[in-house]
Amino acid sequence: MIDKKAVPTKLLWVDLEMTGLDAENDVILEVAAEVTDFEFKTIASYEAIVQQPRDIVVDRMQKNIWWADFPANRDEFVNKLDSGKPLGQVEKELIALVTEHFGAEAAVLAGNSIHNDRNFIKKWWPGLDLKLHYRMLDVSAWKVLMQAKYGVQFEKKEVHRAFDDIQASIAELQHYLEWFNHGSHGDGSQNS
Repeated sequence: MIDKKAVPTKLLWVDLEMTGLDAENDVILEVAAEVTDFEFKTIASYEAIVQQPRDIVVDRMQKNIWWADFPANRDEFVNKLDSGKPLGQVEKELIALVTEHFGAEAAVLAGNSIHNDRNFIKKWWPGLDLKLHYRMLDVSAWKVLMQAKYGVQFEKKEVHRAFDDIQASIAELQHYLEWFNHGSHGDGSQNS
């Protein structure tokens, strides 16, 4: 039984790459997950390309203008569709990861705009959704606060690959936390 009142000891960072942002019609192409402690030390990680019907992927990509700006990613995903893992197998492997590293603790989902990834998880991986805490750590909310209230900026590369996006989200949250820890209330610019 999962105890959703327990204080979390770890985070489950997840990033999905999808054909678009509509969980009802778009499909998952790639997933990365990383289990960290609250010092952001990696405990375990997982990556998979998801098998999807080529005609649906191409159709949805054509309907989402965003893909025109990332032709290399688009072509790579389309070319790897057949070598991916079935959707159900990926869910089972993610559930095994969560079970192994969280036990009875509900996994707190973390990432940028993580609510959207959660919508896809609810739709396509309902068994995994049951293992997740209702609370989430959304780095995008930090971004809004830090930019608007403190003028703190964080520039990240727009790679749009699941594993790289997780690393960028962790680095971004660390940047904001370090700003508070060091009392750096200057111009808010990134020191990298």
